[in-house]
Amino acid sequence: MKRNKNLSIVSLVLLLSILFIASSSTVSVDARKHHSKKTKPHKHPKDKGENGGSSFPGPAPAPPADYGPVPTQSSIFDVLFFGAKGDGVSDDSKALLAAWKAACKIPGATVEIPSEFKFLINPITLQGPCMPHLVLQIDGTVLAPSKVGSWPKSSLFQWINFKWLHNFTIQGSGTVDGQGSNWWSSTSAASQSKHIKALRFYSSYDVNVRDIKIIDSPQCHLKFDSSGGVKISNITISSPADSPNTDGIHLQNTQDVQIQHSNIGCGDDCISIQAGCTNVHVHHINCGPGHGISLGGLGKDETIACVSNIVVENISVQNTLSGVRIKTWQGGRGSVKNVTFRNARVSDVKVPIIIDQFYCDKSFCKNQTKAVEISGVKYDQIIGTYSVKPFHLACSNGVPCTDIGLTDIQLNPSPSHQGFQKGLCNNSYGKSRAPLVPSSIDYCLGSGGDAVRRISRSHDYVC
Repeated sequence: MKRNKNLSIVSLVLLLSILFIASSSTVSVDARKHHSKKTKPHKHPKDKGENGGSSFPGPAPAPPADYGPVPTQSSIFDVLFFGAKGDGVSDDSKALLAAWKAACKIPGATVEIPSEFKFLINPITLQGPCMPHLVLQIDGTVLAPSKVGSWPKSSLFQWINFKWLHNFTIQGSGTVDGQGSNWWSSTSAASQSKHIKALRFYSSYDVNVRDIKIIDSPQCHLKFDSSGGVKISNITISSPADSPNTDGIHLQNTQDVQIQHSNIGCGDDCISIQAGCTNVHVHHINCGPGHGISLGGLGKDETIACVSNIVVENISVQNTLSGVRIKTWQGGRGSVKNVTFRNARVSDVKVPIIIDQFYCDKSFCKNQTKAVEISGVKYDQIIGTYSVKPFHLACSNGVPCTDIGLTDIQLNPSPSHQGFQKGLCNNSYGKSRAPLVPSSIDYCLGSGGDAVRRISRSHDYVC
């Protein structure tokens, strides 16, 4: 009798253990999806351009091994479940990091920033390598610390830093707000803000950024460094025209890039293309206010800077310092080659076309004979109005600009401005073709022939 009783107790314990394990498994599965909505897959509008894909040869650096197809049912990791408050006041950085680390292990996972909430995030690094097809879905608002003193001094280079990612997407209907007004209003803080990037990607490949809005970064809004296979589409970037140093998109050492169908207006360059960039296609962009679309400044402090295979086309530029610009520092080395600016509509732009091999952002810079070589630059269908002068091609005496093309340039003075200057051409060589307005463009480019080409080749540097 006693033996039977003992067997009954053992059986009961076993049964309770089995029920406990089953219950724990159910809770574990449910917990991961707690607070999450079963959202439909994010739809991205189709490209409106004729050439939606990149036309450039050469692959991006090789991504890691393929882990197979994207799961049909992605796992969603909502930051609210991981402890985020979403009140715009509490620090939600740890919750975002926890959601990221959990999602990073799952192919096709989504980290969700839900709508109707504001999440205060302190400087943070979200890094890989992660499983492929990871998505950061931003439908709510992400806020940077508003007070300058609340930023750790060691984090003055980026706010949200993405590192070592492959097959990664940021998308959504939400806003990334850098809250930069306190930085711009303080002289000392403004000097520090030159080093801050709102969203920064480092050593990342096959990255998509689409649909989101990025506003009021203390400095650069979106930066890619040492990356490749980048596609940016249908985004909005904005900050006040008087906010200093606020680039929209900044590219450095990055290749195979497409930037399309976006609106960018800020205090500095709408798009800044820096040293080490190649195979970049920019099209269907509205730019302004700001400094326009720029290559450079390149070759600062006598460094080597190499940029090649750049196409900027089908753009609209309004109320900016320049339209399309190439700027290099005296004393620099390297080259800018194979650049096309095509079908640019400019309105009330101070100087629509600029090549400046004497770039200097200080009150005094010493004269130097070395310069970054500029060759193979085509301007085709640059049409609209200017408020200061139509063009400024200031090329080095020692390293002149060669193979410059000016075709269908029609630039008239803005009706609302006075005191216009004539266009400048200095040591620039190539060909021009009508229609050309003003007519002085027809006499702008010299034809130095073999002598000019020999001078340029004598300054070649391996890029």
